[in-house]
Amino acid sequence: MADRRLAFGPFSFDQASTTLWRGKAQVQLGGRAAALLAALLDADNEVATKGELMERAWPGMAVEEGNLAVQIAGLRKALGTRPDGGEWIATVARVGYRLLRDGGGDAAGRPSFAVLPFVNMSSDAAQDHFIDGLVEDLITAFSRFRSFAVVARQSSQAYKGSTKDIRDIARDLGVRYLLEGSVRRDGRHVRVTAQLIEGTSGAHLWAEHLDGSVDDVFDFQDHVTASVVGVIEPQIRYAEIERVRRKRPEHLGAYDFYLRALPLLVGARTVRVEEYDEAIELLDKGMALDPDFPSALAFCAWAHEKRLTRGGIAPPGVDDAAEAIALSRRALQLDPDDAMVLMIAGVVDMTIRGDNHTGMARIKRAAGLNPNSLLIVNVAGWAHTHVQDYDAAVAWHMRALEVAGGLAEAMWIAGGLARAHLSAGRVEEALVWALRGLEMHPGHDFNHCIVAASYALLGREDKAASALVGALAIWPSLTIGKLLPRPEQHAVQDRLLAEGLRRAGMPQD
Repeated sequence: MADRRLAFGPFSFDQASTTLWRGKAQVQLGGRAAALLAALLDADNEVATKGELMERAWPGMAVEEGNLAVQIAGLRKALGTRPDGGEWIATVARVGYRLLRDGGGDAAGRPSFAVLPFVNMSSDAAQDHFIDGLVEDLITAFSRFRSFAVVARQSSQAYKGSTKDIRDIARDLGVRYLLEGSVRRDGRHVRVTAQLIEGTSGAHLWAEHLDGSVDDVFDFQDHVTASVVGVIEPQIRYAEIERVRRKRPEHLGAYDFYLRALPLLVGARTVRVEEYDEAIELLDKGMALDPDFPSALAFCAWAHEKRLTRGGIAPPGVDDAAEAIALSRRALQLDPDDAMVLMIAGVVDMTIRGDNHTGMARIKRAAGLNPNSLLIVNVAGWAHTHVQDYDAAVAWHMRALEVAGGLAEAMWIAGGLARAHLSAGRVEEALVWALRGLEMHPGHDFNHCIVAASYALLGREDKAASALVGALAIWPSLTIGKLLPRPEQHAVQDRLLAEGLRRAGMPQD
């Protein structure tokens, strides 16, 4: 007879007898709770609507929706909490509920993530203390991100020395992604190897090794933490975006709409001005499902800010400046300690409100809360260029370059370095970094512009003209006014950029 049990986390549900087991212990469920659990399992990680659930629990009966909420609450109590402290059943606002099954996420839709104990590949058992400290540092650093939920160390530590299949561990912990690794020491030399794994399939999404010396143990641990954490967050973001692209539109929740908007705002590609319209539309849909979702509010504020400052055109009746300010303030009210929310609010303060003091304070606090966020650290570099503190801008961008590792996002960092050097009058340094940015990604229009301006300022008109062709191939209608739509940019930090582009032949408007 075919196995009628469905597994999730430490549970198995017998479909024939509608019996729930946690390991070998039976979990007591009422008939309607069992029917709801069966319906949630049948949805297979997707949303089960309230109507579908009520029909399964009360077939052919007309009942108040409050009865469903009571039964879901009872089922949640019976299941207890997940290893990351969240609920097994997520509420999808105004739609229904989703069981966070294999490789799931938290109640907000964020993916769950676990750092497994690293393997000691040396013969010296005394190295276990160093390795455990490194893993603890990684978990602490990952916990600073609000884009995923991290399983507590005491839960993942149970798998130290385990030979269990990685997919079974992911199911037990209820996580979508895992980081595993090993440490090998030979005298003063240490090699740390790490792999990011997709829990359901066991597929490797990223792998890297880091070599160093333990002459200063804490410095080495900090270096490994920064190098690994800065790369993992974008890798999980890429994987989540791809996962959501495969979902049917009718099953999209607020977090899913947020993920679909992210590539239109940040990432390893150049964004066209018109794509901010699409990003705002997606985020508006997410906020309609969950009006209190800080990340969606903040990124929608940033989309309005970007459309305004990059010369986009808002629809009739929409004031991008007012929307950016209102949305960023609302996001701050909901979560004043979210580093990404703080950073975006700081950008809005500086570019729209003209309040550099408040904006810089918020961006610095964001970088303090999450010093391993590539996006936040790079924006800190931009902010210092904005206030004409160019040496500090270079220092922040260099820190971002360290965090980025080999990620394609490094093209933005190279552009930031080029812009800071050009603003400071260091034209040759600006050219070097802009060219390096184009080697990383030839589709970045701003780097083409800095190359064109730098060559023109150095008197190399032929090279400047060629670089200008590259910029116009990406943005055919580009003018100085569109690239730098705020007049004060021409007069202060981007004075040399504007002058160089004029010499290269770019029209003003």
